[in-house]
Amino acid sequence: MPVVAVLVQGLGPDFWPAVRSEVVRDALELSLVTTGLTVLLTLLLVTPAAWLLARYDFRGKQLVDTLLDLPVVLPPVVAGLGLLLTFGRTGLLGPALELAGIDIAFSAAAVVLAQFFVSAPFYLRAAKAGFLSVSPDLEAAARLDGAGEWQVFRLVTWPLAFPFLLEGLLLTWARALGEFGATILFAGSLQGETQTIPLAIYAALESDLGPAMVLSAAMVLSAFSILFMVRSFGNAATKPASL
Repeated sequence: MPVVAVLVQGLGPDFWPAVRSEVVRDALELSLVTTGLTVLLTLLLVTPAAWLLARYDFRGKQLVDTLLDLPVVLPPVVAGLGLLLTFGRTGLLGPALELAGIDIAFSAAAVVLAQFFVSAPFYLRAAKAGFLSVSPDLEAAARLDGAGEWQVFRLVTWPLAFPFLLEGLLLTWARALGEFGATILFAGSLQGETQTIPLAIYAALESDLGPAMVLSAAMVLSAFSILFMVRSFGNAATKPASL
């Protein structure tokens, strides 16, 4: 019923006029750009970490795995505070960043960092499961046929693990799109600069319900689409292959 109520109110006659408003357009554009960068950053940085955790045993592996998973259960406000205490002007890296002329806090870069911090573990989990699902015997057979390590990964490991990786990226994007607590604390809520869709909804509730309803409906539709695709990819990944 809450979902239906949001859709009925958000997809009403005022939908298109509200979509064309500056607040909604700015929030949609900023969210699409920052979440896209977050997904790209996750793919580039987390994929090697997931592969190492899935393929190798080393001292302290459980500790590293737990630390990388921690943002999943960490309150978003605490995550935002931690980012601020690390990258803020008076944070641990603040003086060094200031000397380099880099100001991260309360900028679009802060939005991306906040989204990455809270959403990347979802991809890490899925990617590890994907790499673990690939039989080492298939990789060994490819090596016997003369394939190098990069060819084994690109032609064998990656294609077989791809359904899991894609599911993880979809979940990462959805979590990044809905991020609120860490973003508002670390990046603020400046329209056109750091105000993503959840922040715009919160701000609109105090003045104009029209944009808030439209953006809420967009979030509901996005969440449903992501969950539907994740279920589809999950079923495809677990379905036995035909002989």
